[in-house]
Amino acid sequence: MVEIDAKQIQWVGLFDEAYPTRLKEISLPPLILFYFGDVSLLQAPQLAIVGTRNPTVSGKETAYEFAFRCAEAGLTITSGLALGVDTSAHQGALAAKCKTVAVLGTGVDVIYPKRNQSLYRDIIGAGLVVSEFLPGTVPKPEHFPRRNRIVSGLSLGTLVVEAEIKSGSLITARYALEQNREVFAVPGSIRNSMAQGCHYLIKQGAKLCENAEDILSEFALFYENRLYINVEPTNKMVEACPVLNCLGYEATSIDALQLRTQWPIEELTARLLDLELEDKVAKVAEGYMKVARG
Repeated sequence: MVEIDAKQIQWVGLFDEAYPTRLKEISLPPLILFYFGDVSLLQAPQLAIVGTRNPTVSGKETAYEFAFRCAEAGLTITSGLALGVDTSAHQGALAAKCKTVAVLGTGVDVIYPKRNQSLYRDIIGAGLVVSEFLPGTVPKPEHFPRRNRIVSGLSLGTLVVEAEIKSGSLITARYALEQNREVFAVPGSIRNSMAQGCHYLIKQGAKLCENAEDILSEFALFYENRLYINVEPTNKMVEACPVLNCLGYEATSIDALQLRTQWPIEELTARLLDLELEDKVAKVAEGYMKVARG
């Protein structure tokens, strides 16, 4: 306990009021959760986003965009701080100026992978880092399946973005099914081995997702019953949008658009997706162009 006090690590027990209600419903819930950050997020309506550590560029963008849109709509994005899809999901939520939860397979004070040190600090500042393992616990292969059951257990549903057949992401999806939670999967090319796990889940009954609205519509019942949140996406993409104002009816490359807006590429990509979904811009071979209204 001296180490916990020295590092100002907080913790919540199974019978404490702050312990997440949804996690109590799973088989063998952790007796203690150690954490840094906003503990109230344990009770927030959450969406888990998981996937391969080695995604394609498209997979990273997809995880980021889903996280951005779902976070904007009021869902807290939960993932495992791993490289790849997990990282993109956390970054998408933070880019939307929203909360995200990282569940670790190490002690809450052990950053793994080291490459995500900056992201770890950002999440503590604008979200929550949590673990069932004692402070100082180093990463071991057997820890991560245990971590995965918490990721799915905290969440209303789990979205899988690019995963091989034998992967930790499918373990998370299996836990979600066992916990009676929703499972969503993003389809991909039949030539992409990273899409095989998602296709398998869809064959088993997971909901095929092409955009964030496919997920939000599943949670609409919670909104109608006033149990959780308003899942109707906020419409920030008005005609005065700086991105839209920098586009014309001729194709503009993403590089040129970034120079005009001076926006970070991640935020610009997410905003362009929003505008595409609203039929205000179209993606073409040479870049993006404004859609003529008729």
